Amino acid sequence: MGSSEERVVAVIMVGGPTKGTRFRPLSLNIPKPLFPLAGQPMVNHHISACKRIPNLAQIYLIGFYEEREFALYVSSVSNELRVPVRYLKEDRPHGSAGGLYNFRDLIMEDNPSHIVLLNCDVCCSFPLPEMLEAHRNYGGIGTILVIKVSPESAHQFGELVADPVTNELLHYTEKPETFVSDLINCGAYIFTPDIFTAIQGVSTQRKDRATLRRVSSFEALQPANKSLPADFVRLDQDILSPLAGKKQFYVYETRDFWEQIKTPGMSLKCSGLYLAQFRTTSPHLLASGDGTKTAKISGDVYIHPSAKVHPTSKIGPNVSISANARIGAGVRLVNCIILDDVEIKENAVVIHAIVGWKSSIARWSRVQGSGDHNAKLGVTILVFLKPGESVTVEDEVVVINSIVLPNKTLNVSVQEEIIL
Repeated sequence: MGSSEERVVAVIMVGGPTKGTRFRPLSLNIPKPLFPLAGQPMVNHHISACKRIPNLAQIYLIGFYEEREFALYVSSVSNELRVPVRYLKEDRPHGSAGGLYNFRDLIMEDNPSHIVLLNCDVCCSFPLPEMLEAHRNYGGIGTILVIKVSPESAHQFGELVADPVTNELLHYTEKPETFVSDLINCGAYIFTPDIFTAIQGVSTQRKDRATLRRVSSFEALQPANKSLPADFVRLDQDILSPLAGKKQFYVYETRDFWEQIKTPGMSLKCSGLYLAQFRTTSPHLLASGDGTKTAKISGDVYIHPSAKVHPTSKIGPNVSISANARIGAGVRLVNCIILDDVEIKENAVVIHAIVGWKSSIARWSRVQGSGDHNAKLGVTILVFLKPGESVTVEDEVVVINSIVLPNKTLNVSVQEEIIL
């Protein structure tokens, strides 16, 4: 283990409103990192994982959202988890490594021996204490969390080759056109402060090339749009790829769950994965009930304390019910996210769906998706944007594989439609 003097700072890259557009319409009302999975904001799972790191000094969230959009959450989570959390707004894109470097002075204020870097759009158990211990033993400047996936899907991610004995990173390529390896980058890293020297080296090289371009007649004839700004540094192409095979980076393989959260369908799948993780990490958050005095609970279910759930309803598996929701008699919920202030009336059924804030589903109605998390309409979504613009599904209406945007009242059944 590390010495008691060592300190660790964690950085979570949360992106911004112009990124992650595939997550719409869920991100139209709330920043994507704050969308609830298993009853908690998405980024909360990352912060909880960081809290398990010994000698954690500070957590920074870096992104393009306005500070006011994160102010309330940062204050709340800091008090709740008793760990200092601060949001830092990027003024412009600097790249995945450049964004880290841009705030290097703040990050190094606590004189950390190690820096944890996480991407917010991944769902994972984040074995950070174990990864940190392995990183210390490796002795490099960085360790990457990796996982094995099917060869058919590997090309969607950063593929890498590692030494099977030493775990040294030997080769890295981002989303290759041809198969390289079934080992992929999970978007979680541990660095020593030397990572800032590596990033600065890329920036210096860029500046030198820009100077050469100005003074060389040959360089002046080359297309200028091929060069990136000196302070725009990508972690994968500019750091990992050129430093692979130089005993600088190592890998730590997880055999637990891992997914990218790019689409609404994947948010539903990842909510279920986090609910399952609660069995070992936070069993007190999971509901229970046998259908006598409380609702019958099947599988992993989270119910907010303020929600009202009728004892004749049947809930689960993989269901998350948020604050002030009202679940009526005889309701059946399976594999769904029910957000704040939703009302689901008697004998309605919701399966493979996300029911947005303040939506209402009337008696004997059915809201259902196919359950294909990768399909565009595999999960049925009812969306709320602002007061007075919620979605209402009237009595005995069936909504299948559809996305319904705000300010809609459905009095006829629909299937495989996007209702604007």
